[in-house]
Amino acid sequence: MHEVTVTRKKQRWPSDALMKVMLGLPALAAAALLLLIVVFLVYEAWPVMTGRSGISLLDFFRSDGWYPLQEQFGMLPMVWASIAAALGAMLLAVPMGLACALFSQYLAPAWIKGLFNSMISLLAGIPSVVFGLWGLTVLVPLIGQWQPPGASLLAAVLILAMMTLPTVALTSRAALAATTPSLYQGAAMLGMSRHRILLGVLVPAARRGILGGVLLAIARALGETMAVLMVAGNVVQTPASLFDPIRVLTANIALEMAYAVDQHRSSLFVSGLLLMAMVAILAWLANRMSRSMAHG
Repeated sequence: MHEVTVTRKKQRWPSDALMKVMLGLPALAAAALLLLIVVFLVYEAWPVMTGRSGISLLDFFRSDGWYPLQEQFGMLPMVWASIAAALGAMLLAVPMGLACALFSQYLAPAWIKGLFNSMISLLAGIPSVVFGLWGLTVLVPLIGQWQPPGASLLAAVLILAMMTLPTVALTSRAALAATTPSLYQGAAMLGMSRHRILLGVLVPAARRGILGGVLLAIARALGETMAVLMVAGNVVQTPASLFDPIRVLTANIALEMAYAVDQHRSSLFVSGLLLMAMVAILAWLANRMSRSMAHG
């Protein structure tokens, strides 16, 4: 009996080891790629980060504006603009995306469910430049008739909300679909109304997956470039209202990297590092919230 067990282990070991290697190599490659990107950004931003160029890291947050010709590289207005655009988009995209997920998973008739899901998936696949083109030719003029100039924080919020809504909807629907069917059945047997079952039982049960989708959508909103560049107005200032033109960090990099040199170029790479730090904070928050929800 012992010999049979040993023989089976020997026969199974090569395939297990091969599978470990086949799965481990892509994981290692992904981690190495991320590390290389961070090293590259740090290398390019190093003259500014060490202060050898005459600019310290604090200058990026003490200066009031971005004036490369005067060697002023204040990023704070663009940081606030990026955060305002992303959070404003989430205020619209999260409730709408969650509503789409609940409708698709539990309320939609069978004849419309497939068509509705296909439309959401198609919306997720539309290139960002198409959203930007539509926003530039339709949305910006409409806002301009209400409050000139039209290219503004509000236009960026609306465009980003449309772009991130499918992410929230698809991830929320997947999280709801993964909940135990007995939750719905048990709540229905207790006499709970449908809206109380959906909002009071199923959404809390799927909160980890929904939260993951929301954080993924925020990361996409922070990293979006082309669409925001086309509709936001590209004025470096801290927005005081929804109708103020703004410039986000990603758009600033795209606009100026082609001709930037020396301190200017290094400062743009500092912008890239700052964006990566913001996304890393989101990932850390997602991990902490996921753990707390698991224990709760």
